[in-house]
Amino acid sequence: MTARQRGGHWLWRQRRIARIWGFVAQLLLRLWWDQQPWVDRGPGREERRRQRQHRRAQWLLRELISLGATFIKLGQLLSARPDVLPPDYVAQLSKLQDQVPSFPFPLARTLLREELGERLNQVVFIEETPLGSASLAQVHGARLADGRAVVLKLQRPNLDRLFQLDLEVMQQVAELLHRHPRWGRGRDWPALASQCRRVLLRELDFGLEAEYAARFRQQFADDPMVRVPAVVWELCSRRVLCLDYMPGLKITDRQGLLEHGLNPTDVASRGLASYLRQLVVFGFFHADPHPGNLAVAEDGGLIYYDFGMMGTVSPLLRSRIRRMVTYVASRDAAGLTEELQRVGLLAKGIDLGPVRRLVRLMLTEVLTPPFSPHVLEKLSGDIYDLVYGQPFRLPPDLIFVLRALSTFEGVGRTLDPDFTLVDIAKPYLIPLMNSQDKGSSQGAGTKVFLSGLSRQAAEVGSRALGIPRRLDESLARLEQGDLQVQVRSGDSERILRRLVLAQQSSGQAMLLGGLAIAAAILSTSLSASPWLALLPLVTMAPVAKGWLQSNLRLRREERLPGG
Repeated sequence: MTARQRGGHWLWRQRRIARIWGFVAQLLLRLWWDQQPWVDRGPGREERRRQRQHRRAQWLLRELISLGATFIKLGQLLSARPDVLPPDYVAQLSKLQDQVPSFPFPLARTLLREELGERLNQVVFIEETPLGSASLAQVHGARLADGRAVVLKLQRPNLDRLFQLDLEVMQQVAELLHRHPRWGRGRDWPALASQCRRVLLRELDFGLEAEYAARFRQQFADDPMVRVPAVVWELCSRRVLCLDYMPGLKITDRQGLLEHGLNPTDVASRGLASYLRQLVVFGFFHADPHPGNLAVAEDGGLIYYDFGMMGTVSPLLRSRIRRMVTYVASRDAAGLTEELQRVGLLAKGIDLGPVRRLVRLMLTEVLTPPFSPHVLEKLSGDIYDLVYGQPFRLPPDLIFVLRALSTFEGVGRTLDPDFTLVDIAKPYLIPLMNSQDKGSSQGAGTKVFLSGLSRQAAEVGSRALGIPRRLDESLARLEQGDLQVQVRSGDSERILRRLVLAQQSSGQAMLLGGLAIAAAILSTSLSASPWLALLPLVTMAPVAKGWLQSNLRLRREERLPGG
């Protein structure tokens, strides 16, 4: 690299760093502003707040697209973290489609020569116009010497350098947020940045995507109505992926399906059933099943594309999901809430009352016939509203599951207005509850009831066996004077906070008054220098700031509903 090239690279690097930090500063400033209590006052403030949040989310979407490949992928990952961004932001990012202009064909041919070498001789024809172009790669149709039709997925030039720089800056941003007394509380930003780094760098390895595609194809080897393109291994590398060409109709093209004599309802049901099978049976699922990655063959078979983002459901998580499904089926809000906390979805030591009430409300809405055609959309919205700004954590894989199911639900409604997710999901949920009685819903309900009854009996038995030991320990501590009684009450804690804030505000107000009097006396005193009057005024600035913050927090506490 010449001195001129090194200088150009340094200048590009500095401009890129400044661009990223400018974007981060704007985002944090907007988030901070939206959280201030004085921003929206008077009638209609909720509607104004909602409209402003929507505008902010659209701005974020535009900025991420303009920043390029790294931030488009980062936005897709953040759409699975409703505990990090407000719900409106998450909703916009979940629609993020990375359609960007293609790069010139001479660059594509150069990349193929560098990656494949002599193996490129197997390709006798390549379409110069790409079939599609995204943030990481573009896809070209091609034909091999044996007449086989394939597609070549080619990575954009210089992505490694761009990703390394962008992710390095985002790690610095995460460290800054982690040190902030408010934004860093309850969130491990450096760990989140490291996780995003691992995921994004893995997505740059097309060899890994080839392995994912082959594994996904093997899962459906016994299902002729679910198609996954085969991998052409000899034409794959870290930056090139070669798959069989499988054209099809876009899954949301209802009119096209009807023209080909296909039943849209059957297509929607087949798509949802295939996804539930991925979750319940295989534990390895497509994490980005938006309509652009799904197509329908001429015989109605479902075709999957793009395997860069895949998720896993471990056997342990599946067993936990089994228990949660059992609680849902029996409408046991208390048991479901405790299970959510047990698996780490809810932080320890929080007040479960509001969560339990929300869970009970969601169970009532979801499981009360007639079933809403927007079950997953409503459920996802409730969860997103619950977790943002709260000490709750949702694993990204679980959010990807909810989002994918919601996507399939939306596709189903597009193809069939009467599409209901609950009816199609039943055959997959019943095995999760260990119910062997497939004859009637009453039999399944009996199994659920007996399972819940045995669980409660086991819990009561284990607690009863522990009572003598706990009683003996408590008596010993009482005799030694070590026994303490702790009483927690939501109302009393709120009242205590208000009293403390009111006391702080009063003390700061008295101090402000004293400093003002001192400044007045010094300014009128004949024996004192006039500049001494500035000392009390300078001291008043931090005191006034503290007084203002105490009053704002006091007003915020007064607006909170009682327990």
